[in-house]
Amino acid sequence: MKKSILIIFTSLYLPFELFAGGFQINLQGQKQSGMAHTGTGLLLDNASVLFNPGSVCFLDSLRGISFGVSFIMPRTTYLEPYPGRYKANTENHTGTPLTLYAVYKFKKTDRVSMALGIYNPFGSRVQWADDWKGQFLIREIDLKIFFIQPTLSYKVNSKLGIGAGFIYATGDFSLRKGIPLQNSFGEYGEGVLFGKANGYGFNAGLYFKATEKLSIGIDYRSQVDAKVNRGTANFNVPKSVEPYFPSSPFSTKLKLPKVASLGFGYVLNKKIKLALDINYVGWKSYDSLIVDFAENTDKLADIHSARVYQNVFVFRIGGQYQFKQKITFRLGAYYDMSPVKSGYLTPETPDANKIGLTTGASFNLTKKMHIDFSLLYIEGLKRSDTNLETGFSGSYKSKVVVPGFSFEYMF
Repeated sequence: MKKSILIIFTSLYLPFELFAGGFQINLQGQKQSGMAHTGTGLLLDNASVLFNPGSVCFLDSLRGISFGVSFIMPRTTYLEPYPGRYKANTENHTGTPLTLYAVYKFKKTDRVSMALGIYNPFGSRVQWADDWKGQFLIREIDLKIFFIQPTLSYKVNSKLGIGAGFIYATGDFSLRKGIPLQNSFGEYGEGVLFGKANGYGFNAGLYFKATEKLSIGIDYRSQVDAKVNRGTANFNVPKSVEPYFPSSPFSTKLKLPKVASLGFGYVLNKKIKLALDINYVGWKSYDSLIVDFAENTDKLADIHSARVYQNVFVFRIGGQYQFKQKITFRLGAYYDMSPVKSGYLTPETPDANKIGLTTGASFNLTKKMHIDFSLLYIEGLKRSDTNLETGFSGSYKSKVVVPGFSFEYMF
C-alpha cells in the first residue's frame, strides 16, 4: 500500500512537464506565424523584439505598438493498447496566448531603439473527463507563463545590428487529478495543486544585411529557471487516510529551456519575401523533476523523478506575397521534433513529432494602422508508449487548430 501511494504522488507532479516538453508556445507574432513562425533573419514588424532584438533598430517607423491574440483549439485522442477498444478524448477548450510589443526611437537618425515585449512562450491547458481511464494521472491542468522583456537594439552600421533584452518570467498553474482511494459512497479522492513561479533570463540577437536581398539573423534566448517557493497542495480523501495527505506547501524549479535560432531572409523581388529558420531547443536541461514538500509523511515523500529529455531541432520555412499595395498573403510549414524519449510519455504531455502548416494575411487600413491574421494547423504523429514510472500504456494522436490576429499602430 505504501509503495502504491508513493507512485500515485510521483505521478501527481508529472504535469510540470508541460513547461518543458512539447507545449512550448510558438505564436509570438501574427505575420511570423503565417510564415511558420519564422522571423530570426527576416525583419517584419515589432515582434522582432522576441525573434531577434538585433533587428529592431532597422524598423522604419519611429514608434509603434502592437497587440495580438491567438486561439489554441487542441484535440488529443487516447487509445488503450491492443486488443483494447477503450478510447478517450480531451475536453474541448480554447487557450488564448497574448502578445504586446512597443518600440520607440527618438528620431530616425538614432542608432538606438528601445522596446518592450510581453508574451506567452510556455503554457497549456489539458482536460480529460473526470472518470477517464487515466484519471489518476491527470484530470485537468491549466498553466500560463508570461515573459516581460525590456530591450535595447543598436545599429552598428547600415548592415549590422545587435540587441538584447532582460527577461522576467512569471506565471501560475492549477492541477486536478484523481486519487484511487474511495469513500463510503464509492467516490474517488482528488488532489488539487496551485503554484506561482518566477524567474529571470535574457534574449540577445544579431542581425546582418549581407546584401540588398539577403539578411541573416542569430538569436539566443537563455534558459529560465522559474522557481515555485510556496505552491499549495490540497487533497480530498477518505477520513481514514487524511493524516497521510496534509495540505503541505511545496517548492520546485521549472527549467524553461534555452532556444538558439539561425534565420535567413531573402527578398526575391518587390512582391515576394522568403524566410528559413532553424531552432535548437535545449530540453536536455530538464533531466529530472524534484519536488520538496514542507511536510512529509510515510506516504508523502519528496520526489526525485527522472525525465531525461533530449535537445531537438525545429525546421521552419515560409514566404509572403504582396498581392496589392494594402494586402499581403503568407504561407509556411515546419517540422517540430519531440524531446520526450520513449518510456517517458504521459497523458499530460502526449507529445510526438509534429508537422505544422500555416497561412496568413495582412491588411493596411491606413499608413499607420495594420491588421494581421494567421491560421496554424498542427498534426501530431501517432505515438504509442508505456511510461516506465507509472506503467500507463496507450497510443496518442493530437491535432491543433490556431487562428489569430493582431492590431498594429505606427506613430
